[in-house]
This record gives sequence, C-alpha cells and structure tokens, in this order.
Amino acid sequence: MGTISCCMVYLCFSALFRPPISSTEFLDSRVSDDLKREDRNGDCCRGIEHLELWGDAVKWGSEYKVNSSKDCCLACKGMCSDDSGPCLCDSWVFCGDKLACGDQFGECWLKKQKDTLEPEKRDSGDHVVWTSGVVFGRGEGIVGFETRYGTFHVKLLPDCAPHSISYILELLASRHCVGCHFYRAESRGKSWDPEGNHIEHAPYGPPFALIQGTLGSYGTVFKDIPTEAFPTIRRGSVAWVDSGPEFFISLANHNEWNKAYTVFGFVLTEDMEIIERIAQLPAKPEVWSNINVAVLENPVPLHVRRIKRSVGNLKL
Repeated sequence: MGTISCCMVYLCFSALFRPPISSTEFLDSRVSDDLKREDRNGDCCRGIEHLELWGDAVKWGSEYKVNSSKDCCLACKGMCSDDSGPCLCDSWVFCGDKLACGDQFGECWLKKQKDTLEPEKRDSGDHVVWTSGVVFGRGEGIVGFETRYGTFHVKLLPDCAPHSISYILELLASRHCVGCHFYRAESRGKSWDPEGNHIEHAPYGPPFALIQGTLGSYGTVFKDIPTEAFPTIRRGSVAWVDSGPEFFISLANHNEWNKAYTVFGFVLTEDMEIIERIAQLPAKPEVWSNINVAVLENPVPLHVRRIKRSVGNLKL
C-alpha cells in the first residue's frame, strides 16, 4: 500500500500544489554540506546569461581563462574556505560565446561585491555577451521571512537557482512584499516523524507536510522562473511550484517526489518550529484536481527582509 501511495503522489505532484483555476554557523554549514553530497554532477554551479556583474576583481579574466561558465563558478567557489567566514570571491563573470567574445573568449573574472545581497550590475540584455553568477559563503545569503508568528531565516542558493535568487533580491530591494502570503498549511500527520523521515508503511499524504504561499508582490514584475537545479525535497526546502511565484516549504523529506521542483533555499533548522506552528493553524478542506488539501481559514501575510542582527553565531 505504501508503494502504491508513493506512485500516486508522484503521478499527481503537479496537481498537488494547484487549486482549481477559479478559486546558525552549524545550521548553515549543514545545508551546504548536504548540497555538496547530493550535487555530484556539479549542477549547482549556474549563472545568468546576458548579465555582467561589476565589483572589485580578485582575479583578472584577461589573465585567467577557463573552458566553461561552470569552471569559472567552481574557481570562485574554490576561494571559499571550509572554515567560517565570507568567501574571498563571491561573484564571477565568464565570456563563453567564441564568436561574440572574440579575444575575450574564455575569460573568467573573479570578483568581490561590497554587498552580496545587492550585487553591482554593469549591464544586462541580449547584447551582453557575459554570463555571471553569485556565490554565498557560510553565514552569507541568509534572509528573513517575516510573519506574525515569527521570522524564520532562509539560506538562499544562487549557485543552484540564480534566476530565482535574482527575483528574491528584487523583493529585498523593493522593501515590501505586498500580496505575499501563505494560504495552505498541512502538518506531517502520522506519515513523517519530527525529523521529517517517512514512517514505514504510512501513506505519503494527505496531509502532505508543507505550507504553501505566493511571493507574487504587487508592484514587482514577476517573470516565470526557468528550469533550474532540482535537489531532493528535504525538511526545510523552499521551492517553487512550477515556475512560481507560488512556492512551498516542506516539513518532511519527500524522496517520492523525485526531484520535481526547483529548490532556491532552505529554512535554518532552528526556525522550523515556526513552520510547524503555521502548519497547525485552522484550515478548511478543499479538493484540487481530485487531491485533498487544507487551505488556511486566515491567510498569513509574509514579508522578505534583510537581517540586521545575528542568527545564532552568524553575523549577518
């Protein structure tokens, strides 16, 4: 029965999130280490094409050439110490179009930003031949998702999901998130333990152990997020539903979903109690595409904030 339930959820995962059309150092370190173990193919080393980031050069591209944007990204990551502290390089710029780049083909510029949450942009658009990316070291790239039940902290993953993080940084710059809110909440029920592990022989939902909302903000233009990296959904994963702006936060490890969603962040472990609390709020049953879901009686407004204080031992 457990196997059958798993297959049914996998076949219906897109409908799972769609209503009818009408209707602190240690914690950050664990996130990074988990991704490294899972990302054996180096999929989490991505950038944005037709974007040139500025910033102080720590390695000049005119003197340093590589074969691909991935190699350039890995070179920047290589300047991040395994110890605590920021990376010596936190952004990279690569020229990979042999015809358009000319003599600059293969150049890899490694740079350091004054503010990693507001990287300096020189130019963007189809006429730009560069590909750029950002790297957050341990203790960097953590933002606050503020609700009336507390502020939980999310470690952003620009190397896995650069287009996603570009939008999140737009929200930060706009200093508001009017319209952002959670509207669906489902507990772990009797299917997952407090660590998010699936209980043997239990069904895979409902409930599906998640909270769902939207990051569509009035006044901020949202463009569909292209396909990005698909790490396995773990407890604390923050991921888009399809191409956004609908998103969800998982309370459980969902191996049965088979890497179906773009993950752009992780909630720090110490803040998962806030997610658990929201998941327990009063909700009413609805049916979305023949799947039973729980919709909050009162949506929970959400704001994305810069963090101006320490998170545990992290100084942000």
